[in-house]
Amino acid sequence: MRISQADADDVAGLARLLWLNSTEDEQEERPVDEFAVELGQWWAARDDSHVAYVARLDQPDLVGMAWVALVPRVPRPGAMSRMSADIQSVFVIPDARGRGIGSALVKAASEHALGAGALRVTVHSGRKAVPVYERLGFGSSRQLLQHPQD
Repeated sequence: MRISQADADDVAGLARLLWLNSTEDEQEERPVDEFAVELGQWWAARDDSHVAYVARLDQPDLVGMAWVALVPRVPRPGAMSRMSADIQSVFVIPDARGRGIGSALVKAASEHALGAGALRVTVHSGRKAVPVYERLGFGSSRQLLQHPQD
């Protein structure tokens, strides 16, 4: 397994993974090749705030991804450059699961965020993945609250 920071050459593979991790209704909205073009444009406009990490096995195709969104925070006296980070869109293709790929991706994305100066790294996880994040050191916080959707 090889984990690396994604670059512009990985956009088509990232689009394929995001497309595979979407619902059939979402897939019907846009073919994967059209989505790849849109994703490339979206990412180019946000390359300073959104970093993707990708996983490869022996083949060149991507088998997994994890994104980290770096979010600027309001400055405080003596700390003008405050930042938080959010892990997003972690996905490993079903045939490659159970090998530690997702954990390695989350670890790489988290290390990037902390290295970039993030004060905290959060994740909004599906129920099945909670134990994975807990093994990686994530925990619940009484101070991190969520407003319900209407």
